[in-house]
Amino acid sequence: MIEKKLDRAISDFVWNVVEIHSQLEDIHTSWAELLGIAEPQWLILMAITELDGGPGVAGIDIANKLRVHPAFVTNQTKSLEKGGFLSRQPAADDARFVLMSLTAKATREIEKLSKRKLALNSTMFNDLDEQTLADLNVALATIAKNARLAARLLAIDVS
Repeated sequence: MIEKKLDRAISDFVWNVVEIHSQLEDIHTSWAELLGIAEPQWLILMAITELDGGPGVAGIDIANKLRVHPAFVTNQTKSLEKGGFLSRQPAADDARFVLMSLTAKATREIEKLSKRKLALNSTMFNDLDEQTLADLNVALATIAKNARLAARLLAIDVS
């Protein structure tokens, strides 16, 4: 009986994650459309915003954050550069690496959306306090780590 309840709880969790992912994808698409870019490009801008500590962000760091192939990041960031949303400069210590930073245009456009983003976040997380979110993030990080392990084990089994 307990195992059946656990299976039900896991299934409910998985479907809730699928629903949340779908809703977040729709939200990201809406933000991207407001800037005239594609949803993956919006995510790249958000990753750069989060990761940039000053000199810019390497494409591999963006790819790791978004869990995508580095070549995809390279392709999309070239398009974002053409659109005036980011600058790409060789790293000072190793010219093989390109560091990306948001342009003033991107910063300005994202800032225009900040009040709307705050209102949206307030709606999405309305019933959750800071401690609940912190606890949830710890649990989700654990599940993400275990999911990566499970995916690797499954890949070994399939091979």
